[in-house]
Amino acid sequence: MTTLPRPTTNLTADDARRIALRAQGFLGAPDRRAGVRGVLRHLGAVQLDTISVLARSHELVPYARLGAVARKTVESAYWKDAHAFEYWSHAACILPIEEWPHFAFRRRAYRNRPHWHHELPEGAYDQVVKQLRAEGPLTATELGGAKKTSDWWDWSGTKVAVERALMYGEVVCVERRGWKRLYDLAERAVPQALLHDELDDAECLRRLVRLAGESLGVGTRADIADYHRLKGEQVDAVIADSGLVPVEVEGWGKPAWADPVALATPPRGRHRTTLLSPFDSLIWERARTERIFGFTHRLEAYVPKPKRVYGYFAMPVLAGGRLVGRVDPAREGATLVAKQVTLDDAKAVPAVAQALIEAATWVNCTDVRVERVEAPGLREPLVRELARVLA
Repeated sequence: MTTLPRPTTNLTADDARRIALRAQGFLGAPDRRAGVRGVLRHLGAVQLDTISVLARSHELVPYARLGAVARKTVESAYWKDAHAFEYWSHAACILPIEEWPHFAFRRRAYRNRPHWHHELPEGAYDQVVKQLRAEGPLTATELGGAKKTSDWWDWSGTKVAVERALMYGEVVCVERRGWKRLYDLAERAVPQALLHDELDDAECLRRLVRLAGESLGVGTRADIADYHRLKGEQVDAVIADSGLVPVEVEGWGKPAWADPVALATPPRGRHRTTLLSPFDSLIWERARTERIFGFTHRLEAYVPKPKRVYGYFAMPVLAGGRLVGRVDPAREGATLVAKQVTLDDAKAVPAVAQALIEAATWVNCTDVRVERVEAPGLREPLVRELARVLA
């Protein structure tokens, strides 16, 4: 491990929290002129997920920062004019197109990978590339079928081939159509100036570590590694040359690094009040969320129903720079249903009501119904506040 200089900057826990909030776009005036594309560039990665309750997660992320952006506007901002591409980062993510060269290290790793879960049938790869060249862009179904059986994991040879080509970088997902990936050749989808794998692994890693530090504002080694799912030793190899500076954060008990630009200006401004997708990059790393907010975050969609504590898609409520509760939402026609609400205390009631009403308006709901509140004594105050604001 590289010997690093000792931190010369000490941050309080509140300093670190505010720096993180501003870096993630939740403190200060949002850049509405830059819009959704600005959010994507600012965050560096927006996670995709199949679950859709109020909306899909990649729609919820810009909504949480900008407010009621039309969902068609969100999709257009991501995909129109080759502005973004989908690739493996923190998970399956939408990434700014200018970062294509910096994922060369990952494409090379996939090309050199000796073992795969799905076997690639002979000739299938070349056939997929040939068909896309002649007919693309196409979905896996249009290429010949995505599955051999109804089982989600039982991919067809075509699906195996096109996904392998995506990992290798010969094919790009240029859009999601009905949640299906729309594939095209990288040579058509990626601007020529960016279509190369010339950067060595160290340069790629330095860029992604720096990007993670800027997007987080301040983070530990584990925080920075997790942002684009790097290995700890990959972070160690480049962090001294990344441009991030070592800091000491009160109560963290671990070495940390910060974006020097974030340290140069005290984080001030209006705090956003909103519901957060469980896949939002502000909270997607549990240990960091607990360290910064004192808030235990866990997605329970894949937990058996009897074992759920907060609900299937419990969305944390951000208000005043704190995580003050959770809402497990659903929709019934024009009604947004709060199936379960968990509040820290009565002071959070106005913020939760505000977040619910704004979310309802965004998804074209005209009413909000509260079913269950974890603290029974807070149900009526919440219902009254909703009625007052909706009146």
